Amino acid sequence: MKVILREDVYNLGKSGELVNVKEGYARNFLLPRNLAMLANDANVRQLDHEMAVIELRQAKLKGTAQDEAKKLSNVAVKIVRKVGEQDKLFGSVTALDVAEALAAAGHKLDRRWIHLPDPIRSVGQFPVEIRLHREVTATVTVTVAGEAA
Repeated sequence: MKVILREDVYNLGKSGELVNVKEGYARNFLLPRNLAMLANDANVRQLDHEMAVIELRQAKLKGTAQDEAKKLSNVAVKIVRKVGEQDKLFGSVTALDVAEALAAAGHKLDRRWIHLPDPIRSVGQFPVEIRLHREVTATVTVTVAGEAA
């Protein structure tokens, strides 16, 4: 089934692209969330007309993301967790924990933008990548401190 993406979809495509997906994925995920629209003749003509608008919107989003990346480049957050022997955490620090710490520091971000390949399970300083836009990333330093159990 061919659909036109309205927004960027991770591992599928960028907004404005014509992609081929399975029928169930389009019907159950993309279309109900308004992430895509069916690629019929009228919609393809409309897409050609709206490409300039989409490019302007993407440029504006990129500019906003670059401004936010400049603000985040010097940000460091500290998260305190209970630790056991050999400074191993009880549990782990996830992207949600990092998002909450950044929100407390005054930077409201979506947790899905925080790229943390594996949860943090030990005490120390860790660079965490934040993907604000498909072309703009920022790195925040997360310090995990231990608290005796």
